[in-house]
Amino acid sequence: MTGRAFKRFFGTLLVTSFAATAAMANNYPSQPIRIVVGYAAGGTTDILARVLGEQLSKELKQPVIIENKPGAAGNIAATYVQDASPDGYTLFIATVASHGINPALYKRTLGYDPIKGFEPVGMVAAIPLLLVADPKLGVDKVQALVSLAKSKPGDLNYSSSGNGSPVHLAGAMFAQQANLDLVHIPYRGGALANTAVMSGDAQFSFATLPGAMPQVRANKLVPLAVTTRDRSPQLPDVPALAEIDGFAGYEINTWNALLAPKGTPAGVINTLSAALNAAMKSPTLRQHFEKEGAVPAQSTPAELSAFIPDELKKWAGVVESVNIRVD
Repeated sequence: MTGRAFKRFFGTLLVTSFAATAAMANNYPSQPIRIVVGYAAGGTTDILARVLGEQLSKELKQPVIIENKPGAAGNIAATYVQDASPDGYTLFIATVASHGINPALYKRTLGYDPIKGFEPVGMVAAIPLLLVADPKLGVDKVQALVSLAKSKPGDLNYSSSGNGSPVHLAGAMFAQQANLDLVHIPYRGGALANTAVMSGDAQFSFATLPGAMPQVRANKLVPLAVTTRDRSPQLPDVPALAEIDGFAGYEINTWNALLAPKGTPAGVINTLSAALNAAMKSPTLRQHFEKEGAVPAQSTPAELSAFIPDELKKWAGVVESVNIRVD
């Protein structure tokens, strides 16, 4: 093949590729869409993803299927979506774990690149953590829990949704700031961690607000403090931990966002972004989110693209300061 013929052939390939990409974007979506969740069904991320999926289905005029791939604090699901076809039909609900904490913990076994492996679509929710205690423990204030822990060093357990999870880090930060000797017990998910507190296997936990609200309403868990800078509208009488002496500057705000595999065409991302923002304005979605204790959030793909590197930097510092190692 002559040089001129090769250039003509290569040019034809480029034109064909661009045309195919444009056609895919113009026809998108033409089949069901899967949103992959890195946790078991029934947890906070799963609950919010299902509410979101219902609204996205209405906006995109296609079924939206929630697929649970639990394990390794969300790493399995993140890797699966990163490696999926970049056609907009396999999406990922990212969390502060997958795109904030895990890269600092799983340095050898992460399996995905939080920046280079994904195309940001938009934010979905902000989710406070709630410090909850076993009612049988007999404490109704943070100061009482701290005093009890100091009187019984090494005797109090706190449960979490897994090693290196936001709940684990929240407990480690709590122990560090109050100079407490606590025992961490990891479980395979937030629902199991909450059950451990209610059964007395653990004395307290930092549960996600959506995951803990039903048990709080049923008086099966005692709410002591939220981890966000401000109080939660769902629990206005429960203080922010940062309000309490000894915990100045304490703040953890977990979040969910929607991502697609790297290389997903810009036209598809734009379609998804528009549908996501429309879904987030739905009164039905907002009512469901707020009932669960989650704050609906919105962003452009560009804003989310700038947000994730900041989260990675922030949580790398937190992981180092509390000296948690997973691998």
